[in-house]
Amino acid sequence: MSELPPMVQLTDAFSAAPHPPTAAMAALAAAGFRTVICNRPDAEVAPGERAADMEAAARAAGLDFAVVEVTHDGIAPETIAAQRRALTELPGPHFGYCRAGFRSSVIWALAQAGERPTDEIMAALARAGFAVPGLKAQLDALAAGR
Repeated sequence: MSELPPMVQLTDAFSAAPHPPTAAMAALAAAGFRTVICNRPDAEVAPGERAADMEAAARAAGLDFAVVEVTHDGIAPETIAAQRRALTELPGPHFGYCRAGFRSSVIWALAQAGERPTDEIMAALARAGFAVPGLKAQLDALAAGR
């Protein structure tokens, strides 16, 4: 069994990390995660690391799996809604991954707008080492629109 990938814990129910190997899925299940959320587009990864490969490994380990691609072109409202659905409809704790964990953390934050206080979301990102002060206004706007 592979070791757990390095990750940041944003809440008791959500952690983010760089793209793990498929072999890490069993370790994630053993650590108590119940759902894996792939935030990395297939165009960024090599064969064997694509979402279908990751999903097969996750399901073999007894994990639920969702794909919510976050590109470098910006995050559309539909992407935020898809992340929110994955976080609410699939069992937690959730493990999200992308290339480095940053996009998974940001899409988590955007999906939490209106569910958690903005200051709490920003504090979780800061504890994880992600300084994104420009995100606060966007979180407030999303929260106001919910």
